[in-house]
Amino acid sequence: MILAKVVGTVVSTRKEPKIEGIKFLLLEKINPSNMQGKGDYLVAMDSVGAGLGEVVFFVAGSSSRMTATTEGKPSDATIISIVDFIDINGEYVYRKDKQ
Repeated sequence: MILAKVVGTVVSTRKEPKIEGIKFLLLEKINPSNMQGKGDYLVAMDSVGAGLGEVVFFVAGSSSRMTATTEGKPSDATIISIVDFIDINGEYVYRKDKQ
């Protein structure tokens, strides 16, 4: 699983019928030590209802096709969790309720 922040939405009006109705989000991978973006972006299918600005876990490769939303669909990255907090060595570096 990889940490990222939702930084945008990707809209496609023409797509493979198997992926109709699935929301696509633009993610930026983050450094959990300082919560800064790495400048490394990707598009992921959303299986949990994530929104702009939220910190999420995503999976890539064959794992991305193992959710109820993406099973049997052509996917290479899927958001599988919205992060509530990140604690490193006993100190919070991120808390959703404080953002």
